[in-house]
Amino acid sequence: MGKITASEVNKLRKMSGAGIMDCKNALVESNGNFDLAIEILRKKGQKVAAKRAERDSSEGAVIAKVDQNCLNGVIISLNCETDFVAKNESFVSLANELAEIALKNNSLEEFLNCEIDSMTVNEKLIQQTGVIGEKLVIGSFEKLSANYVGKYIHAGNKIATLSGFSSLTDGIEDIAKNVAMQAAAMNPIALDESGVNQSTIDKEIEIAKDQLRQEGKPEAMLDNIAKGKLKRFFKDNTLINQDFIKDSKQSVAVYVKSCSPDLKITGFKRVALV
Repeated sequence: MGKITASEVNKLRKMSGAGIMDCKNALVESNGNFDLAIEILRKKGQKVAAKRAERDSSEGAVIAKVDQNCLNGVIISLNCETDFVAKNESFVSLANELAEIALKNNSLEEFLNCEIDSMTVNEKLIQQTGVIGEKLVIGSFEKLSANYVGKYIHAGNKIATLSGFSSLTDGIEDIAKNVAMQAAAMNPIALDESGVNQSTIDKEIEIAKDQLRQEGKPEAMLDNIAKGKLKRFFKDNTLINQDFIKDSKQSVAVYVKSCSPDLKITGFKRVALV
């Protein structure tokens, strides 16, 4: 065939997201056949992905999305190997595009098999591994549904949270954002005491007892004192009982009730890259 034109290279680049030289070489190899060129780029991505399979992909971008009716939300993390790539505008753009797709799916498996740019999300990750030269994976996939769902993404896309509420009320958007910010900043382990698993409770009681023994407290007093320490643990580590970050004189539950007496937090999700 004739010479590969710049417009053809640009067309393949838009279709695949691959670099200019990779697109040109794929078009040359495929004799200008775009479908074959895309397959060549995919295979290149597979080779790079195989070579980097054991690499640690602990950097990336965490993105939260909420649907138009604020009834459903999702958080995904698109993980890569270096902070340099994580901060790249095209990488963050890809993470946002993937989060929009994730919002329409109910499971990670379903999401990974969705179509994007004439391939599955999983294939897209492999292809982009070849383009970027770093291992790309979906590190987290968290969904939340409620009568109202709010979101918060911390600067730098390292932490994202969702907060769910029992009903709509005046100012719910700000309330939801404040509670989502609380979850991002204070990293609660559960919504309330009932959400803390028994193994965690047992562990905290034993830690408290060991500390009390070291302080010389009588064995007969340990259970009661340990229960008091457990209450403090719940206050510090469950969302509704934590001190509200914008006003430490009240708990999160009291803050929400002060905004609307019947409003309740029904759930939250938090994803962080640390």
